[in-house]
Amino acid sequence: MTRWNTTNDEVEAVSPDITDEANALPARYFTDPAVHVMEKDKIFGEYWVYAGHANAIQEQGAYFTRTVGDRQVIVVRDAEGEVRAFFNVCAHRGSKMVEDTPMTDPGNMGRIRCPYHMWTYDLDGDLTSTPKSFEEAGLNPDLDDADVCGLDPEANGLREVETDRIGPLVFLNFAEDPMPLAEQAGTLKDELEALPLGEYEHAARYVSEVECNWKTFAGNYSECDHCHANHQDWISGVELNDSELEVNDYYWVLHYTHAEDVDDEMRIHDEHEATFYYFWPNFTVNMYGTADGYGTYIIDPIDEGRFQLVADYYFESAEMSEDEREFVQTSRQLQEEDFELVERQYEGLESGALAQAQLGPNEHTVHKLHRLAQEAYEA
Repeated sequence: MTRWNTTNDEVEAVSPDITDEANALPARYFTDPAVHVMEKDKIFGEYWVYAGHANAIQEQGAYFTRTVGDRQVIVVRDAEGEVRAFFNVCAHRGSKMVEDTPMTDPGNMGRIRCPYHMWTYDLDGDLTSTPKSFEEAGLNPDLDDADVCGLDPEANGLREVETDRIGPLVFLNFAEDPMPLAEQAGTLKDELEALPLGEYEHAARYVSEVECNWKTFAGNYSECDHCHANHQDWISGVELNDSELEVNDYYWVLHYTHAEDVDDEMRIHDEHEATFYYFWPNFTVNMYGTADGYGTYIIDPIDEGRFQLVADYYFESAEMSEDEREFVQTSRQLQEEDFELVERQYEGLESGALAQAQLGPNEHTVHKLHRLAQEAYEA
């Protein structure tokens, strides 16, 4: 039952079963600034979140940065060839060290150096050197040089962030004792690692800022009841009646059957199928079924009323063919159509009229999204 913001309509927790009446997250969880603050810790501070593609940093010292909420991270290839991550925060007085460096334009460094006071760290995060002023007390008349304590390299090193991978896809976790990535990913890990994701090259990135809550767009991505009315160009090649929406513990899969087929390696399921994976909380992997390649989305919250969509595309070559360029433009058209829909929905939510929505029977993927959000809030 839809609940309106009147004195008589009380919201309830999201029901365990989609057939129950209170099956959606109350509207305030999309619009309340306090919820956005809470999500930084309870969602993006506890679950595995996507950082970027390991192929972007193949050489020793190659790095990119990633910001998750307020947490700024350096993702780097160390001297042993492993991908590691550190807070982009100097152990001396907390300065940001490295400027924002996107995965699409990675940097390279032999060591990590803070420009403020020149504290320098190796690629394992250990402190390797400080200026002479940290070894001598020449400006302090109350201390002799002999009284200056040495700095332990490990104890004064960078704070590392937990990392793990699904194939070439690098994930971060900020929790003190996180569940293993394999547990959160479940069979998704095996499915994606069965595909040659690492053999495809990054070809394009589009970054869009959208005026709505991130969960609004996540819900839109997770269902296709809106497709007939709003994606008519795309839907003409899809057999929705033969499609399926599959729900698992922390991810769901949208299987869409295409009338036509393309010869590619991005296949696990039926040869005519496009497969879209949503991995909680805010990452997708998209196997399109009409192109030999794949895409990823990061749905990054900015605040309670804005998010940033980072869309990356991978093909056999970084130099896209004309058909691949046309395909990416079609994908962009779908995104822009969805942006209009979710911004309109968010305007309605912001009006304050609705207290709690009501989901339909084919929105079980959206129901799962709302359940996971509520479970995180209550944890």
